[in-house]
Amino acid sequence: MALKDIAKTLKDAKENIILIYAFNATGKTQLSVAYKDATKEDDKHSGVYYNAYSEDIFVWDNDTENDEENIRLVVNPSSLNKHHSNLTEEKIFKKLEPFKPKYDFRFEADSNGEIQSISFFFADNKDKNIKISRGEERIFVWCFYLALFDVQGWADIQSKHFFIDDPVSSLDDHNIFVTVSTLFDLIEAHQDKRKFIITTHHIGFFSILVNWLTKGEKADKYKKNTKLFILSNKSGELTLESPKNDVFLYHLHLMQTLDKAVNEKLFAFHFALLRQVLENIASFLGVGQLGYVLNQIGIEDEGRVASILNTLSHKNVYHYESETLGDDNEKLFKEIFGLIQAKYKFVLHAG
Repeated sequence: MALKDIAKTLKDAKENIILIYAFNATGKTQLSVAYKDATKEDDKHSGVYYNAYSEDIFVWDNDTENDEENIRLVVNPSSLNKHHSNLTEEKIFKKLEPFKPKYDFRFEADSNGEIQSISFFFADNKDKNIKISRGEERIFVWCFYLALFDVQGWADIQSKHFFIDDPVSSLDDHNIFVTVSTLFDLIEAHQDKRKFIITTHHIGFFSILVNWLTKGEKADKYKKNTKLFILSNKSGELTLESPKNDVFLYHLHLMQTLDKAVNEKLFAFHFALLRQVLENIASFLGVGQLGYVLNQIGIEDEGRVASILNTLSHKNVYHYESETLGDDNEKLFKEIFGLIQAKYKFVLHAG
């Protein structure tokens, strides 16, 4: 399929929430451009976008001539400038709060309220500008756009859809989870009015959002209005398929992610991915219950374990301050993962 054909498929989809897991180098950013072209009305954009082009608006001025005395993040001119006067440091900091930033910041704006640059500093030394990390920068830019999504003048003029392309590059696992949470909140606030198209290369990001929208405590509200796709490049041709049609490859990516977590560090949200694996296996076997798979791999009290998996996969049990697993849950996780691998023998490493 050509990108324009994929864009048309997404445009014509009746569902208001479209999640796309895209393998590396498949053209996610260009898909957002193709979708922008496919949805123009009277030669004007009908939606708003977060993608690599959005991030490129923000560029560091390291002020090397003055020994980094006035290092700052420059905001290049764009069509968004006229909406800057509606933004405040407080509005963006509210979006940042779930990420618990260790820095503070200030805007430098012109007489029209258009933000020219952003300076970052520690609260105990406001006169010394600092450069934040790449991950912190990505989080800040994401929160800048979250605040813009709430601005009436921008999001209402281009009011048909939000296209959000991969807001989690350069983030650690915990901040990826927090980003999913902020995105879920954005969907809750706007999905009755706008269409969401969300693309990502990160299987954990994709799986947790899928879990919350289709199996979580609010699934009754979102499940019938959510469509899932996998975008991949097979023999030089782009394909857009259901995860059910690419089940083995989808399983493999999930299992590889979990295998890495087992050997490095497990977080509470990994239970959502583990549940996704079990449910995909159950679907492939033609049964509807993950308890069946738990029984097949050797879990005797599958009802109790299924209940634990369900509880730990729901959004309302995630806490930003205690994201790591307790000893009992970590032991249970490793037991289930090991039994899955022993039963189905996924090839997790090439070579």
